[in-house]
Amino acid sequence: MKSLRKQLINWLFEKSMVLYCRFKKKQPWGLTSADMLNMPPNTFGHRLGQFLSSNGFEPIPKVERHDAYHVLCGYSTAVEDEIALQYVCFGNGKRTPYLFGVLLLGTFILPDYLPYYLKSYRFGKQAATFHPYDFKKILRLDFNEFRSAIFTDRLLTEMYDYRKTHQLTQYPTLL
Repeated sequence: MKSLRKQLINWLFEKSMVLYCRFKKKQPWGLTSADMLNMPPNTFGHRLGQFLSSNGFEPIPKVERHDAYHVLCGYSTAVEDEIALQYVCFGNGKRTPYLFGVLLLGTFILPDYLPYYLKSYRFGKQAATFHPYDFKKILRLDFNEFRSAIFTDRLLTEMYDYRKTHQLTQYPTLL
């Protein structure tokens, strides 16, 4: 039954993303995952390129920073991580209609992960504010330096341990 609910949420993500992108006013970055992989290996952009490439993705025009959130926060593209990532952003102060929709529907359809969602909310709340950054300008920054300015080592370790203990999807850049 859980797998059917996850399929429903994935379907909702796919359908809503098309509409969301159509009405989004931001300018696309104009970069491919290959462009990012050509950036120096220590950069945020290179890490983002690795994430996209390893998942078989290309940046989605106008919403590229969503994938940057995945890399920065260390969340996979598993449906429970997609919802949890929105909880991180909510904890970090982001407020958009799309985010509220994901929180509401994701929690209602997949309440099994509520403790993880709440832990993710606290993770975002305890981090330095990152949601308003122009991530295209951050691509050339050193990944580890930028990340350590957002998250303390203790906070990253605590989230990593929680995810490992609860057998949640692990993403290799979490630590």
